[in-house]
Amino acid sequence: MTRVAALALILVASLVAPGSAQEPYPTRQITIIVAFPPGGLADLTARPLASALEKQLKQPVVVVNKPGAAGAVGNQAVAIAKPDGYTLLLGLVSISVLPEKDKLFNQPPTYTLDQFTGIARLNAAPAFIAANAETPWKTLKELVDDAKKRSGQITFSSSGLYGASHIPFEMFLQSAGLFSCTTSTERTPCLKHLPTTGGAPMVTAMLGNHAQLTATPATLVAGHVKANKVRLLAHTGTGRLPVFPEVPSLKELGYEVEYYAWAGLIGPKGMPPHVLKTLRDGVRQAVQDPELKAAMAKVETPISYQDADEFNAWWARDAQTLASVVRKIGKVGN
Repeated sequence: MTRVAALALILVASLVAPGSAQEPYPTRQITIIVAFPPGGLADLTARPLASALEKQLKQPVVVVNKPGAAGAVGNQAVAIAKPDGYTLLLGLVSISVLPEKDKLFNQPPTYTLDQFTGIARLNAAPAFIAANAETPWKTLKELVDDAKKRSGQITFSSSGLYGASHIPFEMFLQSAGLFSCTTSTERTPCLKHLPTTGGAPMVTAMLGNHAQLTATPATLVAGHVKANKVRLLAHTGTGRLPVFPEVPSLKELGYEVEYYAWAGLIGPKGMPPHVLKTLRDGVRQAVQDPELKAAMAKVETPISYQDADEFNAWWARDAQTLASVVRKIGKVGN
C-alpha cells in the first residue's frame, strides 16, 4: 500500500467513525429490572410504565423481577450492565441506603451510587406515622409525651432493618428526642423496634397489637383507616396531602423530617447522550399516559415526575440525608 493510499484510508476512517459511533436507539427489546418480587411498589410502577414507554419508543419494554438481598441483587445487575440503554432499573429509595449499610458493617459494596444515572423520578410518596386505633394517642404530641414517660414500653413495626419504613420512623425518633431515653453511653431506645419481612406483615403486626405503631405508605393502610382500625398521626411530606388532608406533616408539627418512598427509572452510568435523551423524552411523554396515571392513583401513589437533571440533583441530596440517618442508627441486627 502506498503512503498516499494509507493516508486516504485514515481520512475515510476519521470521517466515518463519528457517525458510526451513534447507533440508532432503540432497535430491540428494552428490559426494566425490578429488584423486588412482584406486587410491590417497584413492580406496580414498572409494569404500567413499561406499557406506556412501549408506545413512545416503538419497541418492546419488558419487566424482569430480580429480587434478592433487599434489592441489592437487581440493583447490582444494572450497575454493571452495558450502558447501551437496553437494561434499566426501576429503582426505589432503598438503592441509596444499601451502600451505606455495607459501609456500616464493613462489607464490600455490592454497588456504589456513582455507577448509576437517573433518567426520571416517577413518584415520591411520604410515609405516614400510623397507630393502632385502640391506642390512646389522638395526636403526635400525645404519643411523644407518653413515649418519654414509658420508655421501652411502646413498639413500632417495620418492613425490615434499614428498610423503607424503618428509616422514616427512625428519622422521626431522632427529631422528636426519642432516639434514646437514657443518659448512658449505650443506646437504649425509647421505643422498641419489631422488624418484619415486608409491608404486609408490618401492618399485620400493628393490627394485632404486637406493635402499636408503624411508618407506612398510604396504600397499605388506607382501607384500615376507613374501617377505623388505624389512626394516622402525621406524615413525612410537606403541607397537607389530598389523600388524607386532615393529617399534618411532621414539619408542620415542628419536626425537621422529610422523607419519601420514591421510585425512579435508572440506567447504568455512561449511556450515550442520544440514548439518554431518547429515554428522557420517552418517559416525559409516558407519565402523561392516562393508563399509567390511573395505575398510580389506584395504589395511592400519584405521579411526582422529575426529569434527569432535577432528579439526579434531588437524589444526591436525599442520599446524603439517608446516609446520615443510617450512620446514626448504627449496627442493629446481623
